[in-house]
Amino acid sequence: METKERTCKERVSEHLKGRIEDLSKLWDAYKSGKESVEDLGNIFEYGLAFDYVAPGTFNDQKRGYFRYQISWGGPSDEFRFFVDENLIPERIEYWFLDWYDGAKKSLTGKNLDLLLEIFDWFKESGTAEAKMKEALND
Repeated sequence: METKERTCKERVSEHLKGRIEDLSKLWDAYKSGKESVEDLGNIFEYGLAFDYVAPGTFNDQKRGYFRYQISWGGPSDEFRFFVDENLIPERIEYWFLDWYDGAKKSLTGKNLDLLLEIFDWFKESGTAEAKMKEALND
């Protein structure tokens, strides 16, 4: 008997929950000065990339966004930060993508607060501005 693979829409919430749990542990450790979290490493090593995706990079993409890419391949997942002209996030989404399928969830509450803090960290270090300039000057 063949079992049907669940869609990204059916899996997105559980994957978001796991990522938030990891990021919460890593962020708390970073803020308290701990070097690492067992089985997770540290906040500097978590995820694959932080970059800016310029408008028009993908078909029908009108607005640019910052991407904190956590994993790549099948499946992959990332947080997308949509910001205003002052680099203040107006919306943060979690995306779960797997081979021609994808789903997103907009962050709210404690999840939103955590990712706002992490984005501020990227911004205060100068990373956000540098990544945006790099993407727009290519």
